[in-house]
Amino acid sequence: MTTPALFDLDPSPSLTPPCDTAWHGEVFTRQWVVETILDLVGYTPERDLASLVIVEPACGAGAFLGPIVARLSASCRTHGRPLADAAQAIRAFDLREKNIHASRVLVTNRLLEEGWDAAGVEAVVDSWLAVGDYLLRPHLERAADFVVGNPPYLRIEDVPDSRMAAYRSSCHTMTGRADIYVGFYEVALRALRRGGKLGFICADRWMHNQYGKLLRQLVARHYSMDLVLRMHDVDAFHGQVSAYPAITVISNSAQRAAVVGDTGRGFGERQAEEFRAWVADSDTTTVETSVYRASRLTHWHAGGDSWPTASPARLAVLNDLEGRLRPLEDPATRTRVGIGVATGADRIFVTNDPETVEQDRLLPLAMVRDTASGKMTWGGSYLVNPWSPDGDLVDLADHPRLAAYLRRHQEVLRRRYIATRQPERWYKTIDKVDHRLCGRPKLLFPDMKQTIHPVLDSTGLYPHHNLYYIVSDDWDLRVLGGILLSRVAQAFVEAYAVRMRGGTLRFQAQYLRRIRVPSPSDIASDDRAVLADAFDRRDVATATQATLRAYGLSELPD
Repeated sequence: MTTPALFDLDPSPSLTPPCDTAWHGEVFTRQWVVETILDLVGYTPERDLASLVIVEPACGAGAFLGPIVARLSASCRTHGRPLADAAQAIRAFDLREKNIHASRVLVTNRLLEEGWDAAGVEAVVDSWLAVGDYLLRPHLERAADFVVGNPPYLRIEDVPDSRMAAYRSSCHTMTGRADIYVGFYEVALRALRRGGKLGFICADRWMHNQYGKLLRQLVARHYSMDLVLRMHDVDAFHGQVSAYPAITVISNSAQRAAVVGDTGRGFGERQAEEFRAWVADSDTTTVETSVYRASRLTHWHAGGDSWPTASPARLAVLNDLEGRLRPLEDPATRTRVGIGVATGADRIFVTNDPETVEQDRLLPLAMVRDTASGKMTWGGSYLVNPWSPDGDLVDLADHPRLAAYLRRHQEVLRRRYIATRQPERWYKTIDKVDHRLCGRPKLLFPDMKQTIHPVLDSTGLYPHHNLYYIVSDDWDLRVLGGILLSRVAQAFVEAYAVRMRGGTLRFQAQYLRRIRVPSPSDIASDDRAVLADAFDRRDVATATQATLRAYGLSELPD
């Protein structure tokens, strides 16, 4: 029984470029990589492949089509099917007519070599291949069992404006500076039947960059991320490519256990066979060799925020902790993460002169430099505070010294963007002052450091905007500080945060919130004492060992 036709094979003439266009982004994949992907998605000759549909969105000269047709031919022989039964089993597209011609010659010769009748071969090959733009063609949704390939490597600057506009209109996940491979993922995922699988080798930047957020949301909400194998240093293509490639396998199914792997320069055909065997048959949760390592995760990452980057073994540990522990910011422990006050004019709103304005209009301000030693050493900075405890601006008429001071700087303050939008509130700071923080102990974190640097402010200073803070009703902040000083907390931030030049990390609220912690009551009293003491002494090694015990871990993998 043949499968109904899936696609309208008439290309859209207004959007099909001439065959000599130079922007196609062609990079051809080595055969052993193709064979790996076909095995990982389950496109194997033992199955009745003529009854299934596989799609190659950008077939080029046939790097994927050759192995696909070989497997389909073997399957037809195994299952006693005529080749005509497979007339709808392959759908392959390419923008360039010369690539379709090259693929047609390759596929035809392969089938003829395997003894299929010439007339039958011509008929099925004609039904398999079409010139056209995969992202803009009408497709029947949920009609493919497999979508495999190597989407084009193209930056948005290399795509004609009219075509990019059409892509963005067709693919809602292509936002910001998204390269067009994001659209290939979206269209391919929409095409999958229930249980169908996508297998791409493609840049992995979408898993981490801002432009991949909507695609990450799509995958996390509606699909199962089954496997990611990073191949950044592997000779996977015919030609040099600097695109951070990874093999990804995604299923149209509920999320299940996932495999993450990383490879080195020596990874090749033999190692790929070993890896596929481990994925398919091994009961072990991790594998590590001189050229590749991999781990099984119990679940995948939720939501559209950046997915973590780390070694497979470390990702498995973080994945386990995310599955069984609560986040650092937690209503149950009344623990909150935030950022200090941004003024939009520090030269005016931050002063070291306690006589600048009325005393009740000055807030002692914690600055990054005050935390450098690991102990809070206040440097005498104040915030000139225009906010009342009820959250509104104070009436300048009630504070003559404040009014005089601000009016001396009125010209500068009024030029700020925030003041141009609200001219009558020209003397506001960008952020309101949260008076609940005033006088309250808190942990402070400098925004940019190479290692996590929690510092206890027991005097209740107000944090400047280059400091992030944690306050809690239930935690002993010295105990929590010990946990956050540890390499376990550092590992969470390293996995999610942006690393800047020189190895500096951003310890922003969004990354601190990624840290998972046990319930305070679940930590043994001896470990609480050790954590508090290690925090006071800035002893990272001791804090790490006590944190591992509190988390129920024996070690933190590299």
